[in-house]
Amino acid sequence: MENYEVTVSTGNLINADTLNNVYIKLVGTDGESERKWLMGFKGPSAFIRGAVSTFTVSCPLSLGRLLLIELDKQHLIFPKDSWFPSKVEVKSPEGNIYCFPIYRWISDSEVHFFREGTAVRVFEENHHLGAYSREQELNQRANEYCWDVYAEGIPHCMKVENSNDLPWEVQFSFTKSTEFLYTASTGLLELDPKLLANCTEKWTDIDAINRVFCCKQTEISEYVEKHWKEDAFFGYQFLNGVNPMLVKRCSVLPGNFPVTDDMVFPKGQCSLANEIKKGKIFLCDYKRLDGLKPNIVNGKKQYLMAPLVLLHKTRDDNLMPIAIQLKQTPADDNPIFLPTDSEYDWLMAKIFVRSADFSEHQLNVHLLRTHLLAEVFAVSLLRNMPMVHPLYKLLIPHTRYTLQINYLARQYLISKTGFFTTFAASGGEAMFTILNRSLSSLTYSSLCIPEDIAERGLKDVPNFFYRDDGLKLWKIIKKFVDGILRYYYKKDTEVQQDTELQKWIGDIFEHGFLSQAGTGIPQRFDTVAQLVKFVTMVIFTGSCQHSAVNSGQYDYGGWMPNTPITLQRPPPTTKGTTSEETMLQTFPDVNSTVQGMATMWLLSKQSSDFVPLGCYPEEHFSDKIPCQLIKDFQGELQSLSAAIKARNSTMNVPYTYMDPALLENSVAN
Repeated sequence: MENYEVTVSTGNLINADTLNNVYIKLVGTDGESERKWLMGFKGPSAFIRGAVSTFTVSCPLSLGRLLLIELDKQHLIFPKDSWFPSKVEVKSPEGNIYCFPIYRWISDSEVHFFREGTAVRVFEENHHLGAYSREQELNQRANEYCWDVYAEGIPHCMKVENSNDLPWEVQFSFTKSTEFLYTASTGLLELDPKLLANCTEKWTDIDAINRVFCCKQTEISEYVEKHWKEDAFFGYQFLNGVNPMLVKRCSVLPGNFPVTDDMVFPKGQCSLANEIKKGKIFLCDYKRLDGLKPNIVNGKKQYLMAPLVLLHKTRDDNLMPIAIQLKQTPADDNPIFLPTDSEYDWLMAKIFVRSADFSEHQLNVHLLRTHLLAEVFAVSLLRNMPMVHPLYKLLIPHTRYTLQINYLARQYLISKTGFFTTFAASGGEAMFTILNRSLSSLTYSSLCIPEDIAERGLKDVPNFFYRDDGLKLWKIIKKFVDGILRYYYKKDTEVQQDTELQKWIGDIFEHGFLSQAGTGIPQRFDTVAQLVKFVTMVIFTGSCQHSAVNSGQYDYGGWMPNTPITLQRPPPTTKGTTSEETMLQTFPDVNSTVQGMATMWLLSKQSSDFVPLGCYPEEHFSDKIPCQLIKDFQGELQSLSAAIKARNSTMNVPYTYMDPALLENSVAN
């Protein structure tokens, strides 16, 4: 008899254990074992949470090289339950050790196939059992992960009726689910001790806003409250706030923004043309918001502008706003506001800009460019890549929780009764117009931070920490991805003949970018370099970019005057007509403010089972070189984290959103 030593590890997750009977079959190139009941001296405790249990499977003859295992569990005495095995290791009579990564919930009584951990591409399958199991896995996934159209003109999503219908493998953990529900249900109570969430009155004074705000503060949100009126801080947020994606160097003043030297340099100390030539003038253009039909909130019409903002880099390296036009078309009733205007004229212009930035950030920069794209990357991966494929092993940690968090976003944020539709100026009809316009104008290069920074002319702008940290992260991720993929793909022809890889990118092009060739998104891969760049972008988008535009939402939006989610009076059409009272009447109602604060608090809050970038608790790779590359990747991320922490220790407003220790592997909140 030939004895195989089988070691089964159960995951260390809440409710991961099973009391059901577990069975295994070993399948090799030269035969297969009998289906074996894994019963040992531990009895039912063999598969409790975190347990590692060893069994012996005996066969008359050697099975040759092991290809796969078959696992199933049956409930006899104990009720049916769900089990989360992490991996199975098998030591053969010849002394070879085979590792079978699982990391999936098994909740039924069906037989499940799991391949040995060595990565195998589809054209390398040289055994009919390997090819068969691969085909079976992808057929099952194609049935589980189906495409759906939530709304025309935006990336497609996974078809699911209820979050509980999501496959177990992509659902929140018990810990994540419990904490998310707790934060969602208690957020309003914590932020709203006076129960103002249903109050549709206007704010009467700034102190009243502060009394709500002071219930939940962060170090940065406190700073924002004190400095939100300052021009330098207004300019700073275009670089290091939650939306660092709009500002660009101005090479030519737009024809619809008739700013003159007398307006911005009244003392004649310099000219606009010369400052543009020196690269010191910057522009933010919210043209995507032009011509929208604003929402109705609390039965009242709201207002959403499409501003143009001109900024000037000063000698002390501040980015200072020098002119603001709140509508796209120049007109007598659309004045250009200047820092030399009265206090409230200038402040109101900045408030309308910050409110426009909320809509641009939330719908384009945050929802579309991170959440919706990450879902497309994940669904295509799960439909087209079996677990044994090297790209699955590389990318699956970067899909964690994405499908469920996006389902919840559609249900509670952008549905007909969602937060955006109910309380934001850009909710309802305007919301989908913005998303349509955003996808139509999206480019591949804008998703790749080195190209995006170069195209926007921001390579040498001082104090641009999003750029500094982001470029370093991109370089580290690309080096890691390059090492992994070039280990498996030695030649461009190997990329070209990998049909699963080509289906993955084909699905992304079709369902994510709606087959718009103008985006520059590849429709297929012809070279290893193309593959490396795209996979780098996928990881960067779901981890680094999402953190940059998500984690600071409450920091910069918790103090409502800095980021109003809606405004309920039109902007001034002539100068000299504004006051503090005008400002308070323009701000969102009390309930909109409180709901906005609670939502931003929920979206910014990290769960305790957070997994930082580069940490892979699930060991999908078993090859020696990829495992070493992961360790090297983690070392470089730790070094960058230490450097960022050292820099931040000297700053009044630390930039933490790209610290590898604080950003998550995936779009998970």
